Amino acid sequence: MFIETTHFGKIEIDQADILNFEEGIIGFEDVKQFGIIDSEDPESPFKWIQAIDKPELAFALVDPFKIKKDYDFDLKDEAVEYLGVKDASELMVFSIVVVPEDIKKISMNLKAPLIINRTNNKAAQIILDTDEYTVRHFILDELQKQEV
Repeated sequence: MFIETTHFGKIEIDQADILNFEEGIIGFEDVKQFGIIDSEDPESPFKWIQAIDKPELAFALVDPFKIKKDYDFDLKDEAVEYLGVKDASELMVFSIVVVPEDIKKISMNLKAPLIINRTNNKAAQIILDTDEYTVRHFILDELQKQEV
């Protein structure tokens, strides 16, 4: 299927690859279907998700495990059941990225990751029951820690 988007122009998304967020994403609960757009650089940890029915709505994503090496959480049984997870290898985890005018303040939301079951394309934004992570975890600060 082809969709016209504000940020990427006309793109093709395979119907079988459409992610279904039954409860939407926080702040956008009415938007249920998204497609993933890969970065042109295969080494990049960044991707995008584009709303299928809202051409102007897209979110930058990052694989949080590639930025914060010790990122770890337990998925509650309700979430596992909701997503239809049979094995952890079915899952993809992403954090929504905020890219402000001052690029040095680029951040990712570690408190509420997007969890995707790639077997059935069910997806959800899960709010973690921990104070260990925040909604604004600064990416460049984390990368600088790794260089030391």
